[in-house]
Amino acid sequence: MPETILIVEDELSLQETLAYNLKKEGYMVETVGDGRSALEAARRLKPDLIVLDIMLPEMDGFEVARILRKEMSTAILMLTARDDEIDRVVGLEVGADDYMSKPFSMRELMARVKSQLRRARLLREEMGKSKDADTPHEKLTFDNLTIDLTRREVTLNGEAIPIKPKEYELLLFLAEHRRQMLSREFILERVWGWDFIGDSRTVDVHVRWLRQKIEEDSSNPTRIVTVRGGGYRFEG
Repeated sequence: MPETILIVEDELSLQETLAYNLKKEGYMVETVGDGRSALEAARRLKPDLIVLDIMLPEMDGFEVARILRKEMSTAILMLTARDDEIDRVVGLEVGADDYMSKPFSMRELMARVKSQLRRARLLREEMGKSKDADTPHEKLTFDNLTIDLTRREVTLNGEAIPIKPKEYELLLFLAEHRRQMLSREFILERVWGWDFIGDSRTVDVHVRWLRQKIEEDSSNPTRIVTVRGGGYRFEG
C-alpha cells in the first residue's frame, strides 16, 4: 500500500503544488486548509506523514501539532512563512519532527519527506518485532531508570513515563554509549539521520525534554550531563 500524506495548507496554490508533486512520487495524498479539518482528517486517515503549515485558519499549526502529538506518533513536518528561530523551537517543543521555512525548493521538501517516511517505516518494523509474545524483554537499567527495548518504554521508579518516539531513540542512543562524550553533530547524525536538514539545537531541545522527565533536578542534571564545548554524556 502506498504511504499516506496529509497536507495542511491554506494557500491553495501551494497546497495544489505539494499534492501534485507528492502524488507523482506515488504517495496517497489528502489536503485540508484549516486547523480543525486537520485534526479530523488526521484522526480518520492515520497518515504516515503530516505536512503542516503554522499559519492556519480556525487553529494554528502549533496547536494542531500539540493535540495530535498526544494522540499519535505520526511524523510531522512543519512549514513556516518566517525564518524565525522561535517558530522552529516552538515547533520542536510541540512535537514536530522537522521544519522548513518558506520559500523552499520542491527537491528539498521531497528529500525531507522521504527521510521522515523512511524513519517511520523503521520504527513500525521495530514495533512490529516487539509485539512478538515469544520475544524476551530486553532492558537497560540504571538505578531507578529502566529502558525496555522490547516495549519501547521508559520507567522511572517503576512508573512508565510519557515519552515521544524521538526522545526514546535519543535516550536509548545515549544509554548505549554510557559515559562516552558524544558531540551534538554525532548525535544528530545517528539519531536523526545523516540526511536530516537541521542543526544541533534540535539535540539541545530534546535533551532538555528528557532531563525534565528523568532527572531529579533538571536544572542540575546528573544523568545526562553537558560536556563543555563538546556535547553530552550519559552517566546512568
